[in-house]
Parts: sequence; structure tokens; C-alpha cells
Amino acid sequence: MKEIKLFTDDNVEIAVNHYENGFNNVTVIAPGWFMTKDSKTFKEMSDIFCRYSDILALDFRGHGHSKGFYTFTSKEVKDLDAVVKFAKSRYKEINLIGFSLGAAIVLITGAKYDFIHKIIAVSAPSCFEKIENKVWKKEAWLPTLKKFELERWCSIRPALLTGKKTKPIEIVENIKCPTLFIAGEKDPTVCCWHTQTLYEKAICEKQYELFLNCSHAEDLFIQNKERFIKLCTDWLFLK
Repeated sequence: MKEIKLFTDDNVEIAVNHYENGFNNVTVIAPGWFMTKDSKTFKEMSDIFCRYSDILALDFRGHGHSKGFYTFTSKEVKDLDAVVKFAKSRYKEINLIGFSLGAAIVLITGAKYDFIHKIIAVSAPSCFEKIENKVWKKEAWLPTLKKFELERWCSIRPALLTGKKTKPIEIVENIKCPTLFIAGEKDPTVCCWHTQTLYEKAICEKQYELFLNCSHAEDLFIQNKERFIKLCTDWLFLK
């Protein structure tokens, strides 16, 4: 694995872990708010998926080794655009997998381009303004504390919440490629109805999977790793 730097069209430097194993397909991993490509969970996930595909795992702006400030989906589409354009110049197939706000960005990107091969959206919000984010509940803060990583926490640089945001629910019908929607039954941050509503409105080949007694985004990987990995690898690489 090597870290590469890409630049967005608004000139923000984005850090990307590139796992090159000689595949002609690549999977782009898009973490959510407060997570990075170098967090323990996403490095483990990248190490597993790179058995089936080359990997491009990015730090969105305002996170990890990327520059800029995080705008909560207002400008992060530009970050994923830079990665997707890099991938398109080198690979025949491009898959996208996103988590939480990263899933929202993946859906928005998938609606823009007709060359994306497959998508997985994990704990995707239907729109930013309706995210529940019950941070005071132990179901929200306890998993966050369990994933505490000082370097990652110190790297987070948020901007104001005022930027205009595309609502995934308004663009999901434009996605043409097969899309897997995954949600956690007990998600305290993005309740599972968000992802189910997106699934119901999508008109592409699609599948919806609910993880019972599980919470949010990458926590599904942590709480039910065997099922999560099998579901994702079957969808992306074996179907």
C-alpha cells in the first residue's frame, strides 16, 4: 500500500491509500464523518477487500492526511470526484462503498456517472437535515469511545454547517448501476428508515439488508464482521 495525493477541482489536496495488487477493478472506500482511511477499522476492511480488488481508500477533506475543512457533504463530492477520475484512467471497473455521510457522497457520485460498476451504501441518510444523531444516547457515544484513536480525533477539522447540500433522496433515482443498501436496526445516528427509503425510491438493480441489533456505519463491520464481509464481497465481486 502507498499513500498518494490527489487534487480536487477547488484545489484541495486529498490523501488516498492505494492498494495495488494487479486487478483490473478497483473499489473506492469512502469513510463517514470523524473516520479516516487509516483508522483501525478501515485499514482492516481495506486489507480484506484488496484480496478481490485494488483499493482506493480516501480521507475526505478535513480528515486525516487530507487538507481543507469538512463541509458535511457540501463539497466532499469534489473529493470523491478526484478519486473516481484517477480510478477511471487506470481501471476497467470502479466500485464504490461508502459509510454514513460517505455513503451519501457515494450515492450522489453514482447518480452523476454512468461508468460506476456497483455501489454499496452503508447507513446512508436520505438527507442531511433529517439525521437524528442522538449523541447523548449510549448507543451513539459508546461505540465512538470504543473506536477512540488520538491521531484521528486530532486530525478532524470541521467547517460550518451552512453550505448547500444535495439530498440523496432527490437523486437516488438517477443511479443506474446495481446498488446494495445496508442499515443497522439500532442505528442511533442515521435511523434505518433513511436507508430503506432510499432503497425503495431507487429504480436500479438493488438490494436492502438490515443488520439486526447493530448500530451505525462501520460498526456493522465490527459487530457482525462475517456477515458484512460476505455480503459486500458477494455483491461486488461474485455476482
